[in-house]
Amino acid sequence: MDVTKKLIADALCEIADNIERGDFSKKVAVGLTILGSELGLSEMVRGAELAASKYKDFEIVLIGPKVDTKLKIVEANTPEEGHKIMDDLLLKGEIQGAVTQHYDFPIGVATVGRVITPARGKEMIIGTTTGTASTSRIEAMVINAISSVAAAKSIGMENPTVGILNVEGSRSVERILTELKQRGYDINFKESKRADGGVVMRGNDLLMGTCDIMLCDSLTGNILMKLFSSFNSGGDYETLGYGYGPGVGEGYDRIINIISRASGAPVICEALRYCASCAQGNLIDKANKEFQKANSCGLKELIVKKESKQEDNIAPPPKRVVTGEIAGIDILDLEDACKALWKEGIYSESGMGCTGPIILVPEDEIDRANDIIKKAGFK
Repeated sequence: MDVTKKLIADALCEIADNIERGDFSKKVAVGLTILGSELGLSEMVRGAELAASKYKDFEIVLIGPKVDTKLKIVEANTPEEGHKIMDDLLLKGEIQGAVTQHYDFPIGVATVGRVITPARGKEMIIGTTTGTASTSRIEAMVINAISSVAAAKSIGMENPTVGILNVEGSRSVERILTELKQRGYDINFKESKRADGGVVMRGNDLLMGTCDIMLCDSLTGNILMKLFSSFNSGGDYETLGYGYGPGVGEGYDRIINIISRASGAPVICEALRYCASCAQGNLIDKANKEFQKANSCGLKELIVKKESKQEDNIAPPPKRVVTGEIAGIDILDLEDACKALWKEGIYSESGMGCTGPIILVPEDEIDRANDIIKKAGFK
């Protein structure tokens, strides 16, 4: 079969597939900037060609120097020029999404990663992995929940489960999201598989993929992405997962997925798939709708709501033996929570248990101390 006949045959097969699926829309096109990888141009091109052979429902446009490939190329000679051309192609609608490295997102936009967990081989979304939704960790993690739900829904997860990684600020994030849910925002919390349960997840839950979405701050998420993607390759070649994901934020108007300079062809291939799925699933529209719903339920009000501040000059009551433990308090709130108890005449000390921060109180004061802490808003 000559080249012309093969092209005609491929086109007819594509039309037949679209008819069978009832899909008559134009394929989305995804750009890939190919300059800047520590693994070289050939690895970037190999990842793109792997995606082109594996997936037939989207097109790939390379952005970079001329290389030996059948894929379409828009020429660029530097990474900076590549980003400029990529942004221009997105603005003109010639591509509907792009995969790149080291892109500067504005504050308010962070990327939603996607990994394969080693214990169960289950996919899990890490929200988030680069960029920053806010300069405040707690605010960022709350916003990350909305962005991650939008990303999950764009790739076909209708009601994704959400867990909060046990990092600094997690209990405060849990309180805000719980109140947001009580006000009407539909968020589907998942219980930890550890014996003590709860929506705050342990390291074991990361490995098992307990929830569909694991919330964390971007710096923690970035480390997790690197560990999940290259734990079996020595760290200098990412082999698993879908990359660091699309930048998502309220009002953000483009789909740009991030990969690392150490991302190998398998990750580049799946990052292109992830980007195309986000474009096909109308990520921008879904993100706007999720933020609208969350805002209508008081998202911004809850974020800026100030925690009760205790007076700095409160002196502790006389010291007592403290063997009663109260868990579930954010490490950022320990000092204020202790002062709230001191103010009510209960001696307390802060500590760190095996599952996180704790407050130590006399055994006979546990029930009253719990009530005080809850009324003060620390649990």
